[in-house]
Amino acid sequence: MLYAQNTKVPTSQTRAEIEQLLERHKAKQYGTAVDYDLLKARVQFRLQERIIRFVITLPDPKKIGRAERYLREERQRWRALLLVIKAKLESVENSIETFESAFLSQIVMPNDQTVADIVLPQIAESYKTGRMKALGAAPEDAKT
Repeated sequence: MLYAQNTKVPTSQTRAEIEQLLERHKAKQYGTAVDYDLLKARVQFRLQERIIRFVITLPDPKKIGRAERYLREERQRWRALLLVIKAKLESVENSIETFESAFLSQIVMPNDQTVADIVLPQIAESYKTGRMKALGAAPEDAKT
Protein backbone atom coordinates (compact mmCIF):
# COMPACT_ATOMS: atom_id res chain seq x y z
CA MET A 1 0.00 0.00 0.00
CA LEU A 2 1.39 3.37 -1.01
CA TYR A 3 1.79 6.14 1.55
CA ALA A 4 -1.01 8.75 1.22
CA GLN A 5 -2.58 6.68 -1.53
CA ASN A 6 -5.98 8.29 -1.08
CA THR A 7 -4.90 11.78 -0.09
CA LYS A 8 -7.14 14.66 -1.06
CA VAL A 9 -4.45 17.27 -0.31
CA PRO A 10 -3.87 19.27 -3.51
CA THR A 11 -0.40 19.11 -5.03
CA SER A 12 -0.07 22.88 -4.72
CA GLN A 13 -0.63 22.65 -0.96
CA THR A 14 1.97 19.92 -0.56
CA ARG A 15 4.50 21.93 -2.56
CA ALA A 16 3.81 24.89 -0.28
CA GLU A 17 4.26 22.66 2.79
CA ILE A 18 7.63 21.49 1.49
CA GLU A 19 8.75 25.09 0.99
CA GLN A 20 7.51 26.06 4.46
CA LEU A 21 9.37 23.10 5.98
CA LEU A 22 12.57 24.16 4.24
CA GLU A 23 12.10 27.74 5.36
CA ARG A 24 11.65 26.60 8.99
CA HIS A 25 14.92 24.68 8.71
CA LYS A 26 16.67 27.79 7.43
CA ALA A 27 17.27 26.68 3.84
CA LYS A 28 19.03 29.51 2.01
CA GLN A 29 17.49 28.76 -1.37
CA TYR A 30 14.59 26.48 -2.15
CA GLY A 31 11.99 25.81 -4.74
CA THR A 32 9.83 23.26 -6.45
CA ALA A 33 9.43 22.79 -10.18
CA VAL A 34 7.43 20.60 -12.52
CA ASP A 35 8.04 19.55 -16.12
CA TYR A 36 4.92 17.87 -17.46
CA ASP A 37 6.63 17.15 -20.81
CA LEU A 38 9.36 15.09 -19.13
CA LEU A 39 7.02 13.90 -16.36
CA LYS A 40 9.46 15.02 -13.68
CA ALA A 41 9.11 17.16 -10.59
CA ARG A 42 11.92 18.60 -8.55
CA VAL A 43 12.58 20.01 -5.13
CA GLN A 44 15.91 21.71 -4.70
CA PHE A 45 17.34 23.61 -1.77
CA ARG A 46 20.57 24.81 -0.21
CA LEU A 47 21.11 23.95 3.42
CA GLN A 48 24.30 23.54 5.48
CA GLU A 49 26.31 24.77 2.49
CA ARG A 50 25.10 21.90 0.30
CA ILE A 51 22.69 21.90 -2.60
CA ILE A 52 20.16 19.09 -2.32
CA ARG A 53 17.96 17.88 -5.18
CA PHE A 54 15.08 15.43 -5.19
CA VAL A 55 13.57 14.43 -8.52
CA ILE A 56 10.41 12.38 -8.73
CA THR A 57 8.76 10.82 -11.75
CA LEU A 58 5.21 11.96 -12.32
CA PRO A 59 2.52 9.58 -13.51
CA ASP A 60 2.06 9.36 -17.26
CA PRO A 61 -1.44 10.60 -18.16
CA LYS A 62 -1.33 8.60 -21.41
CA LYS A 63 -0.93 5.36 -19.47
CA ILE A 64 -3.42 6.22 -16.74
CA GLY A 65 -6.30 7.51 -18.79
CA ARG A 66 -8.67 9.07 -16.30
CA ALA A 67 -7.83 12.55 -15.06
CA GLU A 68 -9.10 11.72 -11.57
CA ARG A 69 -6.68 8.79 -11.22
CA TYR A 70 -3.78 10.86 -12.59
CA LEU A 71 -4.40 13.64 -10.05
CA ARG A 72 -4.62 11.10 -7.21
CA GLU A 73 -1.29 9.53 -8.19
CA GLU A 74 0.37 12.94 -8.55
CA ARG A 75 -0.91 14.01 -5.10
CA GLN A 76 0.35 10.75 -3.58
CA ARG A 77 3.88 11.17 -4.95
CA TRP A 78 4.17 14.73 -3.65
CA ARG A 79 2.93 13.65 -0.19
CA ALA A 80 5.49 10.83 -0.13
CA LEU A 81 8.24 13.28 -1.07
CA LEU A 82 7.20 15.62 1.74
CA LEU A 83 7.36 12.69 4.16
CA VAL A 84 10.88 11.76 3.02
CA ILE A 85 12.25 15.28 3.33
CA LYS A 86 10.58 15.78 6.71
CA ALA A 87 11.93 12.44 8.00
CA LYS A 88 15.49 13.23 6.89
CA LEU A 89 15.39 16.66 8.53
CA GLU A 90 14.02 15.11 11.75
CA SER A 91 16.77 12.49 11.68
CA VAL A 92 19.41 15.21 11.45
CA GLU A 93 17.76 17.40 14.08
CA ASN A 94 17.67 14.46 16.51
CA SER A 95 21.32 13.52 15.87
CA ILE A 96 20.38 10.14 14.44
CA GLU A 97 22.60 10.87 11.47
CA THR A 98 24.57 13.75 10.05
CA PHE A 99 23.17 16.06 7.40
CA GLU A 100 25.56 14.61 4.81
CA SER A 101 24.59 11.02 5.68
CA ALA A 102 20.88 11.76 5.54
CA PHE A 103 21.01 13.54 2.19
CA LEU A 104 24.10 11.91 0.65
CA SER A 105 22.53 10.61 -2.55
CA GLN A 106 20.74 13.92 -3.19
CA ILE A 107 23.78 16.20 -2.74
CA VAL A 108 24.43 18.07 -5.97
CA MET A 109 28.09 18.10 -6.98
CA PRO A 110 29.81 20.93 -8.90
CA ASN A 111 29.14 19.14 -12.22
CA ASP A 112 25.36 19.39 -11.50
CA GLN A 113 25.04 15.64 -10.94
CA THR A 114 23.88 14.20 -7.66
CA VAL A 115 26.10 11.83 -5.71
CA ALA A 116 23.64 9.07 -6.65
CA ASP A 117 24.00 9.89 -10.37
CA ILE A 118 27.76 9.47 -10.03
CA VAL A 119 28.03 6.53 -7.65
CA LEU A 120 25.12 4.21 -8.49
CA PRO A 121 26.50 3.11 -11.88
CA GLN A 122 29.82 2.37 -10.19
CA ILE A 123 28.12 0.29 -7.50
CA ALA A 124 26.26 -1.68 -10.19
CA GLU A 125 29.52 -2.25 -12.08
CA SER A 126 31.30 -3.41 -8.91
CA TYR A 127 28.60 -5.98 -8.23
CA LYS A 128 28.62 -7.11 -11.86
CA THR A 129 32.40 -7.54 -12.10
CA GLY A 130 33.22 -8.32 -8.48
CA ARG A 131 35.91 -5.62 -8.64
CA MET A 132 35.97 -2.40 -6.71
CA LYS A 133 37.45 0.89 -7.70
CA ALA A 134 37.39 4.14 -5.82
CA LEU A 135 33.83 5.43 -5.89
CA GLY A 136 33.55 8.66 -7.80
CA ALA A 137 36.69 7.94 -9.81
CA ALA A 138 36.59 8.48 -13.55
CA PRO A 139 36.03 5.37 -15.72
CA GLU A 140 39.26 3.72 -16.89
CA ASP A 141 38.83 4.80 -20.51
CA ALA A 142 38.24 8.43 -19.46
CA LYS A 143 41.66 8.80 -17.86
CA THR A 144 44.30 10.63 -19.89
